[in-house]
Amino acid sequence: MSGVWVLHVDLDQFFASVEVLRRPELRGRPVVVGGSGDPTQARTVVATASREARAFGVHSGMPMRLAARKCPDAVFLPTDMPAYVAASARVMATLREFPVRLEVRGLDEAFLGGDIDDPPGLAAELRAAVLDRTGLTCAIGIGSNKNQAKIAARFAKREPDGIATLTGETWMPVMGGRPVGELWGVGPKTVRKLAELGLATVAELAAAEMETLTERFPPRAAQWLSVNARGGGDIEVVTEPWVAKSRSKEVTFARDLTDRGEIERHVRVLARELGTEVVADGRQVIRVGVKVRSSSFFTQTREAKLPGGPTTDVDVISGAAVVVLAKFPLTRPVRLLGVRADLDLGE
Repeated sequence: MSGVWVLHVDLDQFFASVEVLRRPELRGRPVVVGGSGDPTQARTVVATASREARAFGVHSGMPMRLAARKCPDAVFLPTDMPAYVAASARVMATLREFPVRLEVRGLDEAFLGGDIDDPPGLAAELRAAVLDRTGLTCAIGIGSNKNQAKIAARFAKREPDGIATLTGETWMPVMGGRPVGELWGVGPKTVRKLAELGLATVAELAAAEMETLTERFPPRAAQWLSVNARGGGDIEVVTEPWVAKSRSKEVTFARDLTDRGEIERHVRVLARELGTEVVADGRQVIRVGVKVRSSSFFTQTREAKLPGGPTTDVDVISGAAVVVLAKFPLTRPVRLLGVRADLDLGE
């Protein structure tokens, strides 16, 4: 099995696991992390649910009030991002001790790659080291590229040893009959477009002609979909420190907003707060996006590149967000507002 391999490390129920480490008495109990930790507070959502809470149907993105109805005996805790950042740093430091390349992709996931003689053996060593040094568990997917490894990690969560492998030989037997929505990076909008082309499964997408795909997708996206469905993917593990490409901030309101002036004020405040955080981190903003979710949960996003180029001027950032907001008709009551800042990577 020697050769170039990619491993994907995915920390299990990360936020909830960190909380259980801090409160051992919660082990085995359903734990739900999100917002202020108050499930009676209107319009807050679940960030992470422990495995025990998921057994009751609780999942990320679910309203906290609904989670409380589904699992009234759950322990509800507020999100504590500094604690999760610190725990993630300990995990990544552990992974860096191994003689492979490491690409950090976020707080709870990373790719590792290199010329590896025994990928399952290495995966077992990685899991044991992370557990020993941090007390956290992880699933590890093994593949010939990042795509295969990422999907394999999902299967690994169901395996007793937390390790699973996907290769070019096993890809189609395992993935061919599955819905296209199970592919990495294929979201609901793409699924709907593929359905319009009569492509529902991974095998059907893999067999589709490029002319068919370009009826609904730009050439580059069509090519990516075809490669992805066939189990292809990037093999390069980038060892540079992980740098966020964007930052966002959003708020869900206790009451729906209907006055455009009030909506604009909230967008301006969000943009200024976000801009201040970004500038404090020494980053520049190159593009601003705004998200608007109505009371019926209809969600739209708009964005615009800053005409003057990268900036650290908070007034420019907030002004750009207001300009983007003007693109929305705002004919429905607004439940949620969000502002995103795309950041200059210094390339």
